[in-house]
Amino acid sequence: MQIDAILAEPRFAAAGWGVQAQSLDSGRIVYAHEADRLRVPASTAKLYSAALALATFGADYRIPTVLFATAPPARDGTLHGDLVLVGYGDPALGADPAASWADTLAIALRKEGVTRVHGDLVADATRFAAPRYGSGWEAGDLQSWFGAPATALSVDENLVTVQVRPGAAVGDRALLRFEPPGSAPELVNRLVTVARRDGSDVGLLRAPGEHTLHAFGTIAIGSAERPYRLALADPAAVAGTQLQAALTRQGVTVEGRVRSVYWPEVRGGHDAADAGRLRRIAQVQSPPLGDLVRRGLKVSQNLYMQNLFLLVGAAEADAALAADPDAADHTGTEQRAATAMRRYLSGIGIAPQRVFIEDGAGLSRRNLTTASALTALLVHWGDGESGAPFRLALPQAGIDGSLAGRLRQTPAQGRVHAKTGAMSGVYALAGYLTTAAGERLAFTLLLNQYLPPEDAGRPSGELDRIVLALAALDERSAPAAAQ
Repeated sequence: MQIDAILAEPRFAAAGWGVQAQSLDSGRIVYAHEADRLRVPASTAKLYSAALALATFGADYRIPTVLFATAPPARDGTLHGDLVLVGYGDPALGADPAASWADTLAIALRKEGVTRVHGDLVADATRFAAPRYGSGWEAGDLQSWFGAPATALSVDENLVTVQVRPGAAVGDRALLRFEPPGSAPELVNRLVTVARRDGSDVGLLRAPGEHTLHAFGTIAIGSAERPYRLALADPAAVAGTQLQAALTRQGVTVEGRVRSVYWPEVRGGHDAADAGRLRRIAQVQSPPLGDLVRRGLKVSQNLYMQNLFLLVGAAEADAALAADPDAADHTGTEQRAATAMRRYLSGIGIAPQRVFIEDGAGLSRRNLTTASALTALLVHWGDGESGAPFRLALPQAGIDGSLAGRLRQTPAQGRVHAKTGAMSGVYALAGYLTTAAGERLAFTLLLNQYLPPEDAGRPSGELDRIVLALAALDERSAPAAAQ
């Protein structure tokens, strides 16, 4: 078979492949190569997270973000207590500029007759009992846009855009501005404007665990303003600041300060008994979970898929507490989600020895799967109306998402729906395709420990060659029972 020849090429001698393709129509394994060996899946691990979230909550579920008060308003319009903005895991809060979530909540509070808050505005992200980064995430990724922190109270996809432009004269400090409002970190600016002939070499660094952004290097005078996307250090505080600004627009004054709280702190500085007495003011809701999954898979959005993974873990914690309110269990949200994943996969016939998933985004190199296990997951979601939110969330070759620029003007364009995955030395693709004979296949391609030679093409092109070979099959497989 053509695929055998591709895998046997000398440049893959030190690499490891895991490949499987199975017919959704006949059930037959059309092709397999080391399909039962564990490989690192990179972002194709998001397929597991998407399946778990959809199976747990359903595609129509919406995630709330709720504004509470610790006291009722007095007759003079003063609220003698705190406002508590509680996030429940919505990764899309603020992502739609047409929907002003902060103004919606501020208007609701003003309608309660409140004009002054004699207390703090607490931005509460304690719903997730987990660090702000996933297990196995590398320290070097945590400043980058793709390593944005996963928080129960997220806003603007937990990103800050730094617009950098040169000063007015050689020797001046560069000028930096931050978007969205309230996202500016502490700044140490040593980025110097230099003559055009000296060129630009801009450095931006926020060390893991720190809030200070260091700007250094050079920027050529007269050069255009340039944007850089970085991870927010404290998303909850930015959400709180945006709500405070909306309250001001509605004529509500907050006398205290905006403060954020994360696990292992307790909710808003209040203990569990106080939390039950919080007075609900209003809430906003996320888009349907099916839309969040689509966003997470189409463009491989790490925050969305990590938050959905943690959302499952938080639901598991709720169930454990309801079953035994007196139990002292400090299991973390991410660990609960991983346990739920193992239980879910076992329930659909995928043994724990074939998959290990510890984060929802696929950034961890400790994630492992066999090609056969990932293909089995795809087969499980491959038919029926209930699987449509999963299938429709996948990028379409040559059309959209992370496959928009791949397989264009080939016979596979529009006939492949698959999730991409890539990190240093790891390249993956898994999803569905329709062959030349009209047969529907679920397939998984996992390439690990691959360092391409200098004269080789893009590693993604190696995967695409196999996809094209599968798509070119012009005979349908016999039903599995007839083999």
